[in-house]
Amino acid sequence: MHIVILGNGISGITAARNIRKLSDHQITVVSGETDYFFSRTALMYIYMGHMRFQDTQPYENWFWEKNRIGLHKAWVKDIDFDQKNLLFQDGQKLSYDKLILATGSEPNKFGWPGQDLKSVQGLYSYQDLEGMEHHSVGLERAVIVGGGLIGIEMAEMFHSRHIPVTFLVREESFWNGVMPTEESAMINEEILNNGIDLRLETELKEIIDDGNGQACAIMTNKGERIECQFVGLTAGVHPNINFLKGTKLEMQKGILVNQFLETNIADVYAIGDCAQQRTPMPGRRRIEAVWYTGRMMGETVAHNICGKQIAYDPGIWFNSAKFLDLEYQVYGSVLANPPENHASLYWEHANRKHSVRIIYDKNDKTILGFNLMGIRYRHEVCEKWLAAKEHVEVVLQNLSLANFDPEFYAEYEADIVALYNKQNGTNLQLKEKRSWNRVFAFLKG
Repeated sequence: MHIVILGNGISGITAARNIRKLSDHQITVVSGETDYFFSRTALMYIYMGHMRFQDTQPYENWFWEKNRIGLHKAWVKDIDFDQKNLLFQDGQKLSYDKLILATGSEPNKFGWPGQDLKSVQGLYSYQDLEGMEHHSVGLERAVIVGGGLIGIEMAEMFHSRHIPVTFLVREESFWNGVMPTEESAMINEEILNNGIDLRLETELKEIIDDGNGQACAIMTNKGERIECQFVGLTAGVHPNINFLKGTKLEMQKGILVNQFLETNIADVYAIGDCAQQRTPMPGRRRIEAVWYTGRMMGETVAHNICGKQIAYDPGIWFNSAKFLDLEYQVYGSVLANPPENHASLYWEHANRKHSVRIIYDKNDKTILGFNLMGIRYRHEVCEKWLAAKEHVEVVLQNLSLANFDPEFYAEYEADIVALYNKQNGTNLQLKEKRSWNRVFAFLKG
């Protein structure tokens, strides 16, 4: 059986590796982006000079042949689902018995005048990185449009080369649709303290052509003209599925899949950013363009395609990011606009560089989520508490088990417990400080 995987990102490559572990089927991975799989989240570090491109490739070049995973570098123009053929832009074809669509995302565009000019782009692909590198030569100012994770990454990239950046965010505070108020304000301060020109409640109206097809300025919705030679469009992403429109594949925003990641077409599956769950699990989105869910889908589809059927289960939500020098982690349910039953214990250090938010149910005091800024908590510990629906006071007494900051870092768990006691009239005591023996015992228990 010949299994073709369209896309060599984390989803597609995880699928290929796991299919090889489970079977001797012929595997071909198709992508026009790069010869080999690389870590997409590391693109920014190439630009910043922290890594070389080859350092972002987890596997040696010989890995693919040794593991009998074929690689075909080409852009797909169309798919003939009836004849089971991929049609490439150069006119060639490739047949398949089973097909996995892992086509990823592409940056959003909202019809702004000038959005297709030169030096106007997003940051998703290796080609986008090459574009940023090319347009950085002699660059006097960049404008970034959209207050999401990709936008802050692009801002940090330019900032690392001392290129002035103006950052347009239409909301009244950065990422306040995701973050609670205090954490969002903390990120605003981090951006401003790094010398980035943050413009809140400001939208892009138009990108100005210099007369040669190149961006030379933008106009905001407030009537201000900002001179610039590069415009980064980072107002989110959407599934990369435009080339599939008009086919028999059922799609909405993404490619519709069931719990086994099957599409409406026999022998065709979709995973990663391009997949849209017909029936998402409670509390989860239909499309989740996140690294770890892509990896989990790759593992799931490999089992299903090899006859070991399992349903896709993303587990407990988590995510992590970095806002310049401010690290962020979230586990479970932490909402910008929480429901009535969500209680919040929020502790913040006076330096406004560290905070911990613990969410629990007002009624039964079960733990619901953790939001961390500038402090690292151990994934396995938080996940175990959340899965067990542990009582918040049990969590607080054992909170040092979760701390994953390096040795000799300051620990703030006692302060967090003291704050809870003050707010609730309790007298909880933090158990002994963290140790590997206690952590291992807890995880095994």
